Amino acid sequence: MKNQQLEQLFKLYSKPLYYFLLKLSGSSHLAEDLTQETFVRATISLHTYQGEQARAWLFKVARNIYIDEWRKRKRRESIPFINRFKPAEEMISPYGLPEDTALAQEQRDDLNVLFNYLPEHYRTILYLREVAEFSYSEIANTMDLSVDQVKVTLHRSRKKLETIAQQKGWHDDRME
Repeated sequence: MKNQQLEQLFKLYSKPLYYFLLKLSGSSHLAEDLTQETFVRATISLHTYQGEQARAWLFKVARNIYIDEWRKRKRRESIPFINRFKPAEEMISPYGLPEDTALAQEQRDDLNVLFNYLPEHYRTILYLREVAEFSYSEIANTMDLSVDQVKVTLHRSRKKLETIAQQKGWHDDRME
């Protein structure tokens, strides 16, 4: 792969990959390292992928790198899914009412807490669909599933999230 092509892919996908890995790992430092590792591995065989296919492949590589790292540590607790400690500047918005901002943040935090209870493959598929806005076929390529399996797993992960919310006594209005 030419350096110019790799540089272009890095510019396009480094931030989305970083945020994906940050959601999986909960650590900004680990997410940075895993993002770099993703592109190191990409230099080896990305020449066979182009366009949207490259995006799905990069996310697949990133997920596999995260799983490898998780397995090395042998403890799920050592890589929390959500970083609960956010810098103060993320909490302050120059727009809108402070109450609205606080409520919206509380709802995001509630949802993030619920994500901690989901298995990794459910978190991954929900993130790819809802945050990264992957198509079903891109998710299928990323997770080595058929499109039908993606649809079923996505449905199950949403149902599981809803069940967990009910078990925790959280109402639908908290999850909107």
